Amino acid sequence: MKKAFKIILGIVLLLALVFVLKHFSDSNSKAVVDFKVDEPFYTSIKTKTVATGKLNPEEEVELKPQISGIIDKILVEEGDIVKKGDVIAKIRVVPNEQSLVGANGQISTAKLAYNNAKTVYDRNKALFDKGVISKQDFENSELSLNQANESLSQAQNNYRIIKRGSLSGGGSANTNIIALIPGTILEIPVREGDQVIESNNFNAGTTIATIADMSKMIFEGKVDEAEVGKLEEGKDIKVILGAINEKDFPAKLTFVAPKGKEENGAVQFTIKADVTVEPSTKIRAGYSANAEIEMESKDSVLVIKESLLQFNRITEKPYIEIQKEEGKFEKKNVVLGLSDGINVEILEEGVKEGDKIKVWNKASKDNNDEDE
Repeated sequence: MKKAFKIILGIVLLLALVFVLKHFSDSNSKAVVDFKVDEPFYTSIKTKTVATGKLNPEEEVELKPQISGIIDKILVEEGDIVKKGDVIAKIRVVPNEQSLVGANGQISTAKLAYNNAKTVYDRNKALFDKGVISKQDFENSELSLNQANESLSQAQNNYRIIKRGSLSGGGSANTNIIALIPGTILEIPVREGDQVIESNNFNAGTTIATIADMSKMIFEGKVDEAEVGKLEEGKDIKVILGAINEKDFPAKLTFVAPKGKEENGAVQFTIKADVTVEPSTKIRAGYSANAEIEMESKDSVLVIKESLLQFNRITEKPYIEIQKEEGKFEKKNVVLGLSDGINVEILEEGVKEGDKIKVWNKASKDNNDEDE
């Protein structure tokens, strides 16, 4: 009984094995899945690079005082448009007490010298009228009087400058901060009552306001060292502002830095370009911007879609599969030219318009065999 059971079990297992083998044989004998094909075509192809940066005014001026003091009044606000010569702010001078005392002492000394010269002059004039002294002695006393008068006037002027900041008591350019160029007030970093320091050889001084001509804008960005060699000054580029609905502006490259700087392990070169801005467009300084720069271009060249390329796993060289008779495909090595990321130029002969190239996004047994 057990022997008969074993025989039956063996027959069942054998039949199952035969069924499985037949199933795999039928599966492998099925026709290969049909592949979609695409054709080469002629078109223009361009390569571009993108430089990131900012849009800044070409002319930007910081206004600084010529005398130390306190901001007495600010006459404009950020965003105001001003003309050259407009008063931006007024400074009230806070005199140094020691300097005032010194200047006052100089006035007293000059007055004493003047009074003495006046006395000598009056006496010599009376003697000269009587013919007692010579004309030269009289002229010498007159000269001394004029010099003493000039010294007194200078001492008084010095006192007024120290006390008021100017001879006119605040009406001159020393205490009035005026716009040096026409433009827009970008920033006023001080407020009324703030103390400011004059600009001199030892100190940059306090910035009271920043003015820029917003009608003349420049793009400042950076490009990688691998691309800078293809850039030339005078090249037309396109600047895109994300802040204005991805609006693009024509620009002309004006500067390519002769020296690069290493940033995050890569050498970057600064570039600048004059941007043409329409008067009706509201532009703000410091907008983030991208510059699209055309590197190379060719017209009417034979291209294929980059998605059609395959690469040998060993040599890493590109190839395509061209459809031949009976739906079979033949592998063809290709030499590539320019690429814009979507289409790529085919340089080698043997690929022509009308060829049907396999779209290889489906795996097949043939593909696996060819790669091995």
